[in-house]
Amino acid sequence: MTESNLASRTRNALWHPCTQMKHLERLPPLPIARGEGVWLIDPEGRRYLDAISSWWVNLFGHTNPRINAALIDQLSRIEHVILAGCTHAPVVDLSERLGALTGLGHAFYGSDGASATEIALKMSFHYWRNRGQPHKTGFVSLQNGYHGETLGALSVTDVALFKDVYAPLLRQSHQVASPDWRLAEPEESPEAYAWRAVAQMEDFLAECADTTAAVIVEPLVQGAAGMAMYHPIYLTRLRELCDQYQVHLIADEIAVGFGRAGTMFACEQAGIRADFLCLSKGITGGYLPLSCVLTTDAVYAAFYGDATARGFLHSHSYTGNPLACRAALAVLDIFEQDDVIAANRVKAARFTELLRDVAAHPRIRNFRHTGMIWAFDVADAAPGFSDDFHRRALEKGVFIRPIGHTVYFMPPYVIEEPEMRLLAETTLALL
Repeated sequence: MTESNLASRTRNALWHPCTQMKHLERLPPLPIARGEGVWLIDPEGRRYLDAISSWWVNLFGHTNPRINAALIDQLSRIEHVILAGCTHAPVVDLSERLGALTGLGHAFYGSDGASATEIALKMSFHYWRNRGQPHKTGFVSLQNGYHGETLGALSVTDVALFKDVYAPLLRQSHQVASPDWRLAEPEESPEAYAWRAVAQMEDFLAECADTTAAVIVEPLVQGAAGMAMYHPIYLTRLRELCDQYQVHLIADEIAVGFGRAGTMFACEQAGIRADFLCLSKGITGGYLPLSCVLTTDAVYAAFYGDATARGFLHSHSYTGNPLACRAALAVLDIFEQDDVIAANRVKAARFTELLRDVAAHPRIRNFRHTGMIWAFDVADAAPGFSDDFHRRALEKGVFIRPIGHTVYFMPPYVIEEPEMRLLAETTLALL
């Protein structure tokens, strides 16, 4: 199959996500035939560095032999079984290991990040209802926050491009100031600005805690806001406020969990534990759709009883899929056996050094870095900058998708120095 045939057929048969399909007439989708480590390879054999981990999901490279082996082994055992009334070793093993890593006692599975958000929101509401406080139905999130595009998740999202059209369908929620340090005053430190931002959350909870079920935040990095980064003290203080006002804290670590923010989970950097922890994306190393919500024993206990209606009656057909769970277990094995977090710190320091000329470029503003995420804003970005940058990067063998005027890197953890150099040099040339 030729590259042109595949591009034409995809326009005729597919509706691509997060895409104005008419734009594919001038910027066709990149046909991919296979992957290898950090590389995407098209049908003609051209290679493209996957600088964004295929929408932030791939941790250990494409066609990773250890994850492949786990899936091949699982295929000979059981591919899927209903989890309502059945159980299996991969889902139990995964739940135990995630519980040990997070200190949260029970895992509920879905299929994607938005599913995890929906589960956490419903669980929080239902918890308060089961506890005799049915008036606690509200949710508060951060300005410019993103939590998914299903209706419940979109209700607590604050990205106008995704939300405005569907506003009549959405439940009202409240947004407070983001701790994004780009919003600080010129002489104000990221920590000082975080304290100023969290004061607005305190004001809201002081007034509305009686009707608020939960606060939901993306810890440390707000992805769709252009990789907005903030100081961990915000989370530390937020945990105190949620305890003080008896409001749940939902940590949406869908994008930043599994080492992406520099620790296994971003909340660790603030020394806190959320009431609900939402995980997806990297959980299977980019192999299979899976999401998970972990919560406390106290939340679990509020649903436990004789009445069916008191239980959490939420389900997905592929909940706890054995293949996806085996991929996730292989991912956890790699973290443990290869001491990935420590290795990533070394790689992150080296890549940051290689990006020093990019950071110093006169067009660049707000160069920033958290864990295995790098971002900067282009000051004079013209309309169409994102598509143009993407297209020109492809010509140089790099797959990257800026968010508006923000260019970011979230490469697979298996990236090595030659690929880091290619990415840094290509970016500098494009600027």
